[in-house]
Amino acid sequence: MKVILLQDVKSLGKEGDVVNVSDGYARNYVIPKKLGVEANEKNKNDLKLKKLRQEKEAAAKLADAQKLAQELGKVTVVVKMKAGENGRVFGSVSAKEISQEAKKQHNLDLDKKKIQLQEPIKSFGSFEIPIRLHPQVTGKFMLKVVEA
Repeated sequence: MKVILLQDVKSLGKEGDVVNVSDGYARNYVIPKKLGVEANEKNKNDLKLKKLRQEKEAAAKLADAQKLAQELGKVTVVVKMKAGENGRVFGSVSAKEISQEAKKQHNLDLDKKKIQLQEPIKSFGSFEIPIRLHPQVTGKFMLKVVEA
């Protein structure tokens, strides 16, 4: 019996795959546990429409990420820090602080987990900060650390 998987099943395949399983396995396990449905014409058509919708959504997300990356190229976020010894920053500038300042200054929602700092910033000056907006798109913006 051919079955369309609704979820990833470890021994069978991934969601959306059409797999061939024995009739008993399909009737007694896969279908009752809602892991899959019988691969008839209606369900195959539904699967095709679902894949088309997912592709459109993915393309829209990619376009939004590319647009945001272009906007971020023009943005400079300013973070004010206290000065410690020898003109160094007292403490360090973290991704959380950068995200908060971007929200305050430019009304940008930047996820602190996606800001890619190699190491915490511990000095004054200007830095180019990369941010992962999409698996295929990485944007960059300028960060200026000034003395408060």
